[in-house]
Amino acid sequence: MAGTHAGRVDRPSPWPWLVPVAALVAGALFASSVRASQGEDLRADSARLPDLIREQTRVNADRAGEVDDLRARVDEATNALAPDDQRTQQLQQQAAGIAGAAGRTAVEGPALRVSLDDAKLVGGEVPPGADPDDYVIHQQDVQAVVNALWAGGAEAMMLQDQRVVSTSAVRCVGNTLILQGRVYSPPYVITAIGDRDAMRRSLDGDGDVGLLRDWSVAVGLGYDVKDVGTQRFPAYSGSITPSHAEVTDS
Repeated sequence: MAGTHAGRVDRPSPWPWLVPVAALVAGALFASSVRASQGEDLRADSARLPDLIREQTRVNADRAGEVDDLRARVDEATNALAPDDQRTQQLQQQAAGIAGAAGRTAVEGPALRVSLDDAKLVGGEVPPGADPDDYVIHQQDVQAVVNALWAGGAEAMMLQDQRVVSTSAVRCVGNTLILQGRVYSPPYVITAIGDRDAMRRSLDGDGDVGLLRDWSVAVGLGYDVKDVGTQRFPAYSGSITPSHAEVTDS
């Protein structure tokens, strides 16, 4: 048939026009990224959170050392002044009287230790249909044990490697615990000096700790209580100045 043929049809290559289009699209995406990030890294801040926490922990440790040095110099200057100043002597006597209750003195005595840990999951996977939050130790779990030990007559307490006092605040961020500017991962270890039998009874009778024990049986959370002989706790060296206070009804 005139005007037709059955041979190969030569079509023009798409690359001559696809390359400019691709370049335009890439340029538009680049410009959009710059505007969105305002020249900064597009990664979420949460990706850098562990590094920031570790760096701040190091800074806090350095500053704690500086505080200890300054406190020692203040004590030295106070002791030098005390023999000639009656008011200074009175203040020193008052401070000595409340130093134990404030955690400002080292303590030694029979101790009870409570260890808390996340559940050990087979293959590291939460069972289908289960809530992942049920398999980790939370802030309220640590606080429940701390409160029960105080209620049981604990005279002094350590959480991890830090002395716990009345102004200490236990906070959890993700699966880590923050105490007085330092960050810890489980297991969490609470050690208390006092009457061990009384503290055990307090743990056994506390409702919140009872729920924790139930979950330890149900999903394998770590909950262990044991006598650890005689322990010596260092004096608390941080600030104990409260930010506010309330008068309770008598």
